[in-house]
This record gives sequence, C-alpha cells and structure tokens, in this order.
Amino acid sequence: MTLTSIDRINIAIDGPAGAGKSTVARKVAAALNYVYVDTGAMYRAVALHALRNGIKPSQASELQALVEAIDLKLVPTPEGQKILLHNEDVTELIRSREVTAQVSHYASDEHVRKKLGDMQRLLAKHKGIVMDGRDIGTHVLPDAELKIFLTASVEERALRRYRELTESNYIPLEQLEAEIAARDKLDETRDIAPLIQAEDALLLDSSNMSIDEVVAFIVKLGNTKLMGVSE
Repeated sequence: MTLTSIDRINIAIDGPAGAGKSTVARKVAAALNYVYVDTGAMYRAVALHALRNGIKPSQASELQALVEAIDLKLVPTPEGQKILLHNEDVTELIRSREVTAQVSHYASDEHVRKKLGDMQRLLAKHKGIVMDGRDIGTHVLPDAELKIFLTASVEERALRRYRELTESNYIPLEQLEAEIAARDKLDETRDIAPLIQAEDALLLDSSNMSIDEVVAFIVKLGNTKLMGVSE
C-alpha cells in the first residue's frame, strides 16, 4: 500500500553541533519508514564547493552565484545517504576538518540559506520526512507536526566527538570543547535564521540518554502525533 500525505507527518529535529541529530534523525526515519534529509550535509557540500573555488564566506556576490548554480543531490542508499555534488560523491569529503571549521561561516550567508531552505521545503512537500538541522522547526518547516530541539552539554558533545577520533586525526578534548562552544555562539548569534528552539518544539537533553533511548522516545511521539493527525 502506498502511503499518502495524510498517513505521514514531517518531523523537525534541531539542535547544536554534536548533539547527535543526524544519527537520531536517520534512525527515526528508518523506524517510521520515512525519508531522512541531512540538511547539515547540504551546507557542508556548499562549504566544500566554495573552498574548492577559492570563495570566502565574506564574498557574498560570488557565493550567491555559486549556490544558485550548484548541482546538489541527496541519494538514499542501503548504506546511508550519499551527497552528490555535480555528480561527485562527496559524502566523506564534507566531513573533513577544513569543512567542519568553516561550514558555519558559509551557512550564515542569506543567499545560501534561502537556496538550501527552498530545496529542503520542496523535499518535505509530500510529508514523511525527518529533517535535522539548526533552523528546521523555526524557518524551514515551521508547520512540521513534530518538532524536537535535541541538545546535550558542551562537555558531553565534545566527549562524543572525542570517542569517534582515531590516532590519525587526534584532537585534545579541551580543543574540541572550545570549538563546539565557539560554533554554538556563531550559530546562536548569526543574523539569518539563528539556532533557537521553536516555541512549539520539545526540548530533549540527551546528555544522559543513549541513542536508542532518544530514538525510541521520538518514534513514540511521532506515532502519537500521526494518530492525532489521522483522527
């Protein structure tokens, strides 16, 4: 049986860097048989494209031209979502340290946010989407039926990143904490679509929760919301 828009809802998961949004959103989408949209990967792809072309975040006109002409696709696969930039698989490249350090600066540009926001809204038009980011519930999908603001302490988020590192990309824990705190400040204070909790979003602090616990909680809420919509 094919699901229609009345059989599905949109779920927006916002929160700061390192809160586990992407992992949680991906697992929630799988549990509900929805489509996962990694908006952070989209901004990372723009940052990678701009860096390759020598365009700085401050070069607004050049950045506008770049993003208007960008060919960006999100392709779901059994192994996870692939990011294609002009038909090149950049799924791994967008996770580099260079891109991570610069992505918030590019993401603060109004033309970048408008272009990607339009793309994201189009993807969610027919419902059944789980989308994570920093302004999904407030700006991209303000009418999403379920909104979650997922967070954790700076210390916990830094520790999670630290545990993912290998010897070849080792970074001191203290440096990770400083970088995450700095990114929080940049995201929260930017003029265009800053990181804030939507008024109708549920605050979920995952500092003392496992990924599976967070996922189960959101899936239960999603099913409850769906029953309310269907009635």
